[in-house]
Amino acid sequence: MNERSQYKNRIELLQGTLDMLILQTLQWGPQHGYGIVQALRLRSGDVLQVETGSLYPALHRLERQSWVQSEWKQSESKQKARYYRITAKGKKQLASDLGRWERIVEAIGSVMYVKPEESES
Repeated sequence: MNERSQYKNRIELLQGTLDMLILQTLQWGPQHGYGIVQALRLRSGDVLQVETGSLYPALHRLERQSWVQSEWKQSESKQKARYYRITAKGKKQLASDLGRWERIVEAIGSVMYVKPEESES
C-alpha cells in the first residue's frame, strides 16, 4: 500500500469515527453544534475534545449523505442556531458503523491483550 493510500485510509477512519460519534449524540435528541461538542466532551469525561474545524465539515458531510437534517431555531440563549437531528437513514448508518466499530475494538483488543505464553520449564 502506498503512502498516499495509507493516509487516505487513516483520514477515512478518523472521519468515520467522528461521524459515528455525532450520529450517536443525535440519537439523544436534536442538538446544535456547540451542544454536540459539549455532549461528546461530557460523556467522554473530557477525553474527546472535538474542534469546530472538524465538527462542522463532518456535519455538512452527514447532511450531504442525508444522515442528518438541520433547521434554524432559536437557542436557549436566544440566538439563532442550526439544530441537527438524525434521520432514519442516519440511524441505519449508525447501526452499521457500530457493528464495524465493535469488530475493530475486538480485533485491537485481541492483539493488545494477548497473554504471554507461559514459558516452558
